[in-house]
Amino acid sequence: MTGIAKHKFARISATKARPVANLIRGLPVDQALGVLSLTNRRAATMIDKVLRSAWANVLQANPQADEEEYRVSETRIDGGPMYKRIRPRAMGRAVRVRKRTSHITVVLSDES
Repeated sequence: MTGIAKHKFARISATKARPVANLIRGLPVDQALGVLSLTNRRAATMIDKVLRSAWANVLQANPQADEEEYRVSETRIDGGPMYKRIRPRAMGRAVRVRKRTSHITVVLSDES
């Protein structure tokens, strides 16, 4: 049994979110939630929300599921589209500002 949850178009760059996702890969759900609660990064709150959603999807299919049986089998942070903005500069010039987004995916699976 697997549980999958995604957060698409998250307003954080993928390079900032990937180190946080690497922290929880392979951990049981209860330990992963503990690690994310103690991680002092903005991406930790976003990934925590997706992890809780994936766990809720597992409980929807199997209400007797135990947090210790399920592990974070896959965490994927893919780059999303960029919002492109213009910032004025000296002498009438303009510089493009790219506001990056990412797609966060968390997959839970039981050990058996």
